[in-house]
Amino acid sequence: MDMNKIIENYGCYTFNDDVMKERLPKATYEEFKKSLSASEPLSKECADVVAEAMKNWAIEKGATHYTHWFTPLNGLTAEKHDSFLELQNDKAILAFNGKLLRKGETDASSFPSGGLRATFEARGYTAWDCTSHAFVKDGSLYIPTLFCSYTGEALDNKTPLLKSCDALNKQAVRLFNLLGMQDVTNVSSYVGSEQEYFLVPEEYFEKRLDLKLTGRTLFGANPPKGQDFEGHYYGYLNTKVANFMKELDAELWKYGIPAKTKHNEAAPAQHEIACIYRKVNITTDNNHLLMQLMQDIAKKHGLRCLLHEKPFAGVNGSGKHNNWSVVTSTNINLFKPGNDPVNNEPFIVTLACLVRAVDKYADLLRLSIATPGNDHRLGGNEAPPATISMFLGDPINQVIDAVLNDAQIKEETSTRFQTGVSVIPDFKKDSTDRNRTSPFAFTGNKFEFRGVGSSQSIAIANTMLNAILAYTMKEMADSMESGIDKNAIIKEYFTKHRRVIFEGDGYSNEWDKEIKNRQLSNKKNTVEAINVLKDQELIKPLVDLGILTNSEVESRYEIMLDSYSKTIQVEAATALKMAKNQIFPACLDYLNKVAKVSLNVEKNNLDNTFLKEEVQELASLIKTMQDAIKVLENSLNKVLTMKQDIYNKAQVYKDEVLVAMLNLRKIVDTLEIKVDSKYWPIPTYTEVLFGVN
Repeated sequence: MDMNKIIENYGCYTFNDDVMKERLPKATYEEFKKSLSASEPLSKECADVVAEAMKNWAIEKGATHYTHWFTPLNGLTAEKHDSFLELQNDKAILAFNGKLLRKGETDASSFPSGGLRATFEARGYTAWDCTSHAFVKDGSLYIPTLFCSYTGEALDNKTPLLKSCDALNKQAVRLFNLLGMQDVTNVSSYVGSEQEYFLVPEEYFEKRLDLKLTGRTLFGANPPKGQDFEGHYYGYLNTKVANFMKELDAELWKYGIPAKTKHNEAAPAQHEIACIYRKVNITTDNNHLLMQLMQDIAKKHGLRCLLHEKPFAGVNGSGKHNNWSVVTSTNINLFKPGNDPVNNEPFIVTLACLVRAVDKYADLLRLSIATPGNDHRLGGNEAPPATISMFLGDPINQVIDAVLNDAQIKEETSTRFQTGVSVIPDFKKDSTDRNRTSPFAFTGNKFEFRGVGSSQSIAIANTMLNAILAYTMKEMADSMESGIDKNAIIKEYFTKHRRVIFEGDGYSNEWDKEIKNRQLSNKKNTVEAINVLKDQELIKPLVDLGILTNSEVESRYEIMLDSYSKTIQVEAATALKMAKNQIFPACLDYLNKVAKVSLNVEKNNLDNTFLKEEVQELASLIKTMQDAIKVLENSLNKVLTMKQDIYNKAQVYKDEVLVAMLNLRKIVDTLEIKVDSKYWPIPTYTEVLFGVN
């Protein structure tokens, strides 16, 4: 791969700042940039000029259509393609103007709306997000947009994210202006995301109905070897995977997505890619496109990319670590302690607000990572616990102690890391270790929110992070304006909310006890987490800051519970179909074979006791499986005919349907071990996890 060519082609598929500077009249370009920096609407005249330049550029790149690209509340992206072709006096022309760029219309009633739109109220609008670059893909110009109902409610994840960015900017600027930092005119959140995923052979994927329909395996016995030897992590990239990663990198760079790191993850067939951090809105769009490209490119290499949080039992699941920082217009990273953190006022103020925010609104962070897939993953040896806590490290905890005690910290000389090998030079150590069991860990100049699921949009988590920090900054600013001393507020925040800081092992029994002793919220599953949207105190940061209205909050409650129930419903129906139509007949065939062998041995006057025992055990297991199928079938039919509200239905899916699925799985997985592999009707974990060569 020619590195000079990479630099030359970087961002070539995007209508980025360099392209605009080259193709727009100077006055239009300056007006566009001014409207962005001032957060003001773009004029119709300016939009027309931008649209014409964008169309001409896209056509040169091979585009024949354009689409408003948005993120409805089903967790996916959506697109409707219109051609540039128009008729003028019965002659074909290519046309695209500012109105078409800024506004699109789509059916709002066919997407999840949580009651905001009825079937007969179909109109919805997409609105150009001019803060994110348009791009060309597969012959279409993709225009990032917001998606709202005819009556103005947000029906997407991007609108609340952008509103949370505005809220954080407003409250942070207000607070720092009160602190005397008049030169701070803007504050923005930045994010770098790490995407974990699995690659499996397409031939095995196609033979597993559960992977095709649900994204995860509903059955599967543990292979003789899993990740026991920890040899896959950072291991050698085999040729097929390496070629996939090489093509993925090349494509991402063309879209201006700064892919930086790639490697094998801990589980067999698991991998990770990380991108350089950028403004949160850009990173969010980049991650949506990244997930699409990963799946498209994998198919070209005879692979399937799995983004489910827990596609395989018994090995690591996949997350999406969200590295979040907040930066001022004066280029101050508010999470960077500096050489003298006790006297670094922006850092101390922000840290105090954040500690309060994470403690007081932990349930909103838990909500942001609540999915059925994540329920299988959180709390395992690859993911943080469901209980939200913070890890700061000893140096920052010493800073908090110093602030509370009006003390100074003796500046320590940086510690050097030494290997003890004479020829190897030493180097500066980081000030603190990393804690991979913490859901929200400080990593030097940013916080890593580790609980986000691999299939999720990072928009939701970052909306909550921005919102809760903005709200506690608002509270501090309100208190200061009422005459309360800044230092007293900081001490109050640290004193009251330090309970959320935990430096130990999040998997330990000690932490389970501490959760109770500290009276921390502990929402262990998605259904409990969603129910926090009914708590008026908890949703204040969202409603009071104008990020979501009460009706939009209610819609999310309905949509998330409905999505949870439908996910379990599809999984249960898929498990039943596989068990009844594939696994049960295969087990009967094998039982028939063993029974015939037993009879033949007996006819030859040989001891067939061991075969009779085998036949009996197989028959018993098959009968137990059949009973478990009936239990699952009955529990699914029960909930499908329930007349109760959506919350109670979700509870039944969690407590009865999901439990019945797990019981059926245990029996099926036991049978997989006993049945001859030639009879087993679906690819095993050994084939799927170790089949890439």
